[in-house]
Amino acid sequence: MDCQDYITVKPERKKGEHLGPEERGAIKVLRKQGLGIRAIAREVGCAPSTVTNELRRGTPPRKSNRGKAPGYSPELGEAVYKANRAVCRKPLKAKSCKLFIAWVVDQVREYKWSLDSCCGYARLHRLYREEDMVCTGTLYNMVWAGLLPLTPTELPEALKRKSKSHKDRENKRKYGQSISCRPEIVELRIEEGHWEGDTVVGKRDGKEAVVLSLLEKKTQTYLALRIPGKTSAAVMGAMNALHNDYGERFSEVFKTIAVDNGSEFSDFAQVATWGSGVYFAHPYTSWERPQNERHNGLFRAFVPKGVSIEQYSDEDILAAADELNGRPRRKLGYRTPEELFEAFLDSVFAA
Repeated sequence: MDCQDYITVKPERKKGEHLGPEERGAIKVLRKQGLGIRAIAREVGCAPSTVTNELRRGTPPRKSNRGKAPGYSPELGEAVYKANRAVCRKPLKAKSCKLFIAWVVDQVREYKWSLDSCCGYARLHRLYREEDMVCTGTLYNMVWAGLLPLTPTELPEALKRKSKSHKDRENKRKYGQSISCRPEIVELRIEEGHWEGDTVVGKRDGKEAVVLSLLEKKTQTYLALRIPGKTSAAVMGAMNALHNDYGERFSEVFKTIAVDNGSEFSDFAQVATWGSGVYFAHPYTSWERPQNERHNGLFRAFVPKGVSIEQYSDEDILAAADELNGRPRRKLGYRTPEELFEAFLDSVFAA
């Protein structure tokens, strides 16, 4: 009776594929039948040199001139193959890349760059020859293996948090248009001028200074402005200052702005009178402003959670934002947000 669930035709062996137990067993049988190296190779579907090397691996050395010479053993060949694979590693290239690695360590510690930013920036600007560098994956492997003078905690976002799925909640407070009404072009990130906003808090008890953060989605430019408190008056004071800086071009630089529905943004809809589109996220939906939230996390390297922002001056906050904007980004082709945003402003004011 025919069996419909099985096939007896062996699948064609892929070129370059390592020998398996079946091929080793076939080599033993064919060798006993008196076939030569090339004939065995044709039957197995491999190169003659592969058969020669396998016979050498699987044939134990002859201990004396007496008796029958030892024959090929598939089990010995498999054991020797696995032992060789266990120690088969590409030689560590890092020993010849000491200058590059020292530069990477300095960038990470002084400017808090990621390892990938270091590799991409160095290649983009040809700071080192290709043979004098290692890739991002190698750098991370060296960190986890303890081969670099860096710890995982020194690397930006090396330790990731798992994200949870949430459902949108309806706004109890209606400050303005919902973020669901925001134009689709914003998510495509194909044009500049679309922003996300939030506030960064130091100590949560008591009223003190906070940071108003704004993130431009395409160039990833991060603005951080120290304001006297988490109030709508303080937020609008900072926005009025930005409006004065950009004047009539404000609506071209800030085409849309999406903020959360916190009480500090209760008067933020007034920004729409300057020609900008203003939208409010749903409650407890930080993922609706993902880029801004991520950069707020990067900003925490300069202003840790629980530390009072009263300890920092306006210049300190601005310097921290400048530090972030000076980092090369993979999504930007390892260019910096600063240079892309400057080019955007040049195009706006040139028009």
